[in-house]
Amino acid sequence: MTLDLSGLAVALATPFTPSGDVDLLAFRKLVRHVVAGGVDTLVPLGSTGEAATILDAERDAVIAACLEESGGRPVVVGTGHNATRQAAALTRRAQELGAQGALVVTPYYNKPTPAGLVAHFAAVAEAAPGLPLVVYNVPGRTGLNLVPAALARLWENPQVVAVKESSGNLAQIGEIARQLPPGKRLLSGDDNLALASLAVGASGLISVLGNVLPRETAALVAAARKGDAAGALALHQRLLPLMDALFLESNPIPLKAALSLLGLCGETLRLPLVPAEPATRARLAEALRLAGAPLPGAN
Repeated sequence: MTLDLSGLAVALATPFTPSGDVDLLAFRKLVRHVVAGGVDTLVPLGSTGEAATILDAERDAVIAACLEESGGRPVVVGTGHNATRQAAALTRRAQELGAQGALVVTPYYNKPTPAGLVAHFAAVAEAAPGLPLVVYNVPGRTGLNLVPAALARLWENPQVVAVKESSGNLAQIGEIARQLPPGKRLLSGDDNLALASLAVGASGLISVLGNVLPRETAALVAAARKGDAAGALALHQRLLPLMDALFLESNPIPLKAALSLLGLCGETLRLPLVPAEPATRARLAEALRLAGAPLPGAN
């Protein structure tokens, strides 16, 4: 199976009802909002989707709803886990449900060696033959940085087709791009570094901001990819206050607040995450205004 991950992918939030259940109606509404904004790929059940607190019994319905609302766009499901058997089982199930790919975070807490990482991703690939895998490097959450030398070993697995790079280290991102094998993709995992990452060789972005303003985020990525430096920079500068505001607290706390301000879903999160502080909500409201977001009730 081939999977083109160029352009904009959105790491989707998972809305919850006030009682804490998965709100599938709101999730479908969010997916339709994102699809209407012209994004290229949908990524449910990642860290933005609070996957760590989603029960296995809830996952199938979220994946099925995303596929049904995707409008034919690829769906790359977050299936990472620090237990290899569990990551393999989640990836196999995503494939069975019709997902076009899996986003697999490097194992957190265990702190595996490079040889352990190779074995982990080999086991996940074996559980879902032919399914494209996106390695997710986010050392701020996992305690493990996937350095270019270790990533080079993962590229040897034909099912590993891309890396979502969220190290925040532009020098590392540039080195990954320099060493990128033919047919593999480097994807930015940070909205505020997307323009810089695309400039040094990334081919796409997996975005949090795209939940809120998919059309504008897609335009930023498209402008950068076609070499429109002035247009991309103008969009980056317009959206930067909102990019920053979305990370004033742990993701997706501010994102849920922003989506609530826009009337797209409620603000409920699952413990241990709690709703945004009033100061964060105020900053978000101002950043949304500056970005030109359609706030309900605004003149």
